[in-house]
Amino acid sequence: MTVSEDFTGLTGRFRGELLAHCYRMLGSAEEAEDLVQETYLRAWRSFEGFEGRASVRTWLYRIATNACLTAIERRSRRPLPSGLGGPADDPEAPLAAGPEVAWLQPFPDALLASEHQDPAAAAVSRAGIRLAFVAALQYLSARQRAVLILRDVLEWPAAEVADLLGTTTTAVNSGLRRARAQLAQALPAEDELAEPAEPEARALLDRFATAIENADASALAALLASDVALEMPPVLTWFTGRRTVVRFIASNFLTAPGRERLVQVTANGQPAFAVYQREPGGTYRAHAVQVLTVTVSGIARIVAFADPGLFASFGLPPEYPASGPMPAQDQAVPPWPR
Repeated sequence: MTVSEDFTGLTGRFRGELLAHCYRMLGSAEEAEDLVQETYLRAWRSFEGFEGRASVRTWLYRIATNACLTAIERRSRRPLPSGLGGPADDPEAPLAAGPEVAWLQPFPDALLASEHQDPAAAAVSRAGIRLAFVAALQYLSARQRAVLILRDVLEWPAAEVADLLGTTTTAVNSGLRRARAQLAQALPAEDELAEPAEPEARALLDRFATAIENADASALAALLASDVALEMPPVLTWFTGRRTVVRFIASNFLTAPGRERLVQVTANGQPAFAVYQREPGGTYRAHAVQVLTVTVSGIARIVAFADPGLFASFGLPPEYPASGPMPAQDQAVPPWPR
């Protein structure tokens, strides 16, 4: 066996969970991909000197975490619109753009798929990537993020985290308490996010897609929680409340049946839709990726990332003809909820 084959065999199965780890730290799937590439490059360069005093997994996480900490030092946090100000009251008022903001990005679940990954590693990859959780992590300092992710998501012992970060277990435990307290202020209560059973959830998602495609505002309203929130990065303006949200969506998007076409995907371990809009010539063009928070009381949050460039990471084309079939993901949509 060559050094290259040995390296690949020992490290390849951790790629999915390292990608998820870097995404939790950075809030960007693109940056996470770059940092994982950098992690493997650094690991390859130092592989011959790896003495096995730590496990390969711990060694890779050490490299990846330090790379993320360095990257975070060079920029500010990645927010959602709700992290920058209160909701707007008037759905008819002009929207405020935020092109200068480095926004939080969705994470396509298909990126976690790996033929080398065992079930335990897959579970680690998919833990702690819900959009609200990653958005809340952005309020923490870089080291607080690392401590909370390593301790609470990956369940590492405090001593291992201290060794990785070059600090003491006392400092790790103290930092973890502060991080948990700060995170609790930014995250919604768990009981508010109780999810319906899978059959009910799938039926609700089907009805949501049908309502949007048929431009049926009344049907859409019936699916939303009373306190539903709508966010649309890179737009700073966001809305809350069923009546306000439906008025905005109806006047801006539900203008004619067939104007919108939805393809179901999954992002951040949550149901999501890739939304195509019909242009005057009939072609459907990529418009936005909507990530939904579905609860027993209905759809509680819609985060619509208006970035057609995201479609490639979901394995979807940028456009398709009106007479052609609906596009499908390169990767099958995994079952939801998990």
